[in-house]
Amino acid sequence: RRSTDPPRLAQRGSERRARVRTTPPAGAARIVTRTFRAAAGTTAVPPPCCTSTAAEARSSSTRRPRSPPRELNPSNMAMDIIAAARGYIDRIVSHKALRKESNVGKVLILDAYTTQVVANVYSQTQILENDFYLVEQLGSDHEPMPHLKAAVFVRPTAENVAILSREFADPQFKEYHLFFSNILSLDLLQALAESDEHEVVKQVQEFYGDFIAVNEDLFSLNMGDSLRLSAPSGAFDTTAIFDRTAQGLLSVLLSMKVEPSQIRYQGGSQMAQRLAVEVDKRIQGDGIFHFTRQEGPMLLILDRKCDPVTPLLSQWTYQAMVHELLGLNNNRVVLKGAPGVSKDMEEVVLSSTQDTFFAQQRHANFGDLAGSIKELLDDFQKNKKLNENISSVEDMQSFMERYPAFRSQSHNVSKHVALMSELSRLVNHCSLMDVSQLEQDLACNDEHSAQFKELMNSIRAEHVKSADKLRLAILYSLRYEETANIAQLKRELIDGGVQQHKVDILDVVLRYAGKTQRAPGLYGDRSFMSRMAKNLQTGLNGVENVYTQHQPLMMGTLDAAIKGKLRESAYPAIGPIPGAQPRSIVVFIVGGATYEEGTKVAELNASNPGVQILLGGNTIHNSVSFLEELRVL
Repeated sequence: RRSTDPPRLAQRGSERRARVRTTPPAGAARIVTRTFRAAAGTTAVPPPCCTSTAAEARSSSTRRPRSPPRELNPSNMAMDIIAAARGYIDRIVSHKALRKESNVGKVLILDAYTTQVVANVYSQTQILENDFYLVEQLGSDHEPMPHLKAAVFVRPTAENVAILSREFADPQFKEYHLFFSNILSLDLLQALAESDEHEVVKQVQEFYGDFIAVNEDLFSLNMGDSLRLSAPSGAFDTTAIFDRTAQGLLSVLLSMKVEPSQIRYQGGSQMAQRLAVEVDKRIQGDGIFHFTRQEGPMLLILDRKCDPVTPLLSQWTYQAMVHELLGLNNNRVVLKGAPGVSKDMEEVVLSSTQDTFFAQQRHANFGDLAGSIKELLDDFQKNKKLNENISSVEDMQSFMERYPAFRSQSHNVSKHVALMSELSRLVNHCSLMDVSQLEQDLACNDEHSAQFKELMNSIRAEHVKSADKLRLAILYSLRYEETANIAQLKRELIDGGVQQHKVDILDVVLRYAGKTQRAPGLYGDRSFMSRMAKNLQTGLNGVENVYTQHQPLMMGTLDAAIKGKLRESAYPAIGPIPGAQPRSIVVFIVGGATYEEGTKVAELNASNPGVQILLGGNTIHNSVSFLEELRVL
């Protein structure tokens, strides 16, 4: 049943009302139930589009045709993942059932994952502005607070439902409004219904924000150990990781209110194929995915093991560089221990939704960034001088009005100056200019003899860090796997000060992403990549930027996809392939994406206004996280 009537208390007995709404105005959501009360043993009444029989009834022979291609208004094509996530939080904190009442406050309850979801798009101040007096973790132990309504935004897991069920037995708050970040299974819904003996649950809804919005066109599932998905068969039990991956990807599609017009996957990757089949199966089995008013995007599923080079390279754009050298996790950067960093700069927030300068400069290269930060500092100095000229009451009043913005600007300038200073120090201290030049050469050019000589010089050099020696050796091994003397290379690494357990990663990398394991093309025809590299603007010291020659393998795939020339033999499809060129593409990399790939997608979006590309992965890798996950394979 569809419903727009206001919520009311459920009738006594075993009746439970279930309502479904599949196309609300601002991002897909579903009202699982507004109110419910069920005695133990009551049979739950599922929403029509959630029944298991519906999924079982669909088969490949009775596949519902995907939405046909049609001309779109560009405004209908916007795929802004930050706006989608923020829209859900807006709807939770401003929900009419949670409007401010006299003597009744509000609390926002989150789990560990949804805390990250909210923190990436919403500040604590913005939550407080919506009259929430408290934000706490699910399961927090404290005295009952019957004067507060609870808005609960958590993942639909058995663990979370168990915690909620225990809380409903002895409610800590006046009432509960439940918002799950993904599809809630019928058995978990039944468990909630049976536990609500005090009738404190006023509504249960699905808000599909089960992902971390990083940039407008980049998302992550924040999942560790996802490289295991593509490890040799049987090496690990990946059931839970695989299911979570499928859930997260489906959540992204629902948040965009899109159903793929075609699903393509990287040939040669069993995991990419398996995920494509699973996503298609779940879409066909639940009516909430069937949006008919617009052309759906191409869903393109790739595998990290088919491009192990990109996560190993040094980075030279702001966001990617911070992540590679300092670590950028949930929009936070830790500078504690860096020379000359003040106490208030030991941990800073680097968020495109809260920092205009960062939003503008996150894809800027290192050379241009220094000039932009200098302009930021000069502008601040002008404002500071203006605030020093106080000679009257009117001047004082004007200063007080400007002070909050001035203080915020002061902190922002100090933050970016501190980050730039530390990045510059690390570049010099770690000799990254020399290291990066060899990395790029190994990634882009085939000159075995000269590169081997340079590699040996770097491994034997005392000023090159062990981690950089290892990365160079891995890049060399991947390119020259069939001709390289890996045993000699490992001996040289040990003599160069690299620990044995890290040297062993060379063997792991070749087992995981060697020539026989990955799809072809990593070192194949790079003519497209070469053309793109030549068109890059100067990045450092006004000369052609030899530090950013590399183009991720994904870029050639996207170029072919945009032109409608993606070969089915290399990228098979689940179901029929529409004849028209895709106007939007959702790319998901099993095992994790990188900020370099995110920057390239942003550049592609900026230069191709008729096409929208959204990139995501299990995580956002830097070389440290990538090697650490490889180490335990």
